[in-house]
Amino acid sequence: MSAASRLYFNNPVGRVMEHPEGYAHIIYEPGLRRLDHLQSFLTHTGKLLGLRGWNRLLGDQRLMTPFTPGESEWIVDYWLTAEQRGIPRIYGAVLLPEDDIARLSVSQLMTEAHVAALTYRMFDSEAAAQQWLRQVL
Repeated sequence: MSAASRLYFNNPVGRVMEHPEGYAHIIYEPGLRRLDHLQSFLTHTGKLLGLRGWNRLLGDQRLMTPFTPGESEWIVDYWLTAEQRGIPRIYGAVLLPEDDIARLSVSQLMTEAHVAALTYRMFDSEAAAQQWLRQVL
């Protein structure tokens, strides 16, 4: 059995965890978000990646509500560019939301993110997502 993940940051949006296999594990909580909380959540995710020299993350969005247009715009236009400049490419395994509308929101965002700094794959299974992350070392 591997060591447990360690909490790095927590706010109403979710938890940013340090996974012992060398990646950020971000877990979104259900419900509406404030943009400033999302910005803080993802900014801390970027800080963890930079601090540890990591370029991989597991985004657990299974309980997440859809991103708003403002959230999607900030993620693509700011977080995946300026915030991540020190990291040439981020590999993200995304656990898809259970909600169909949220799935569509994530799919649209990921299409836009691909041209930014994120190489990603979407998964329904956490085990499959973790296996893919192990391959992109």
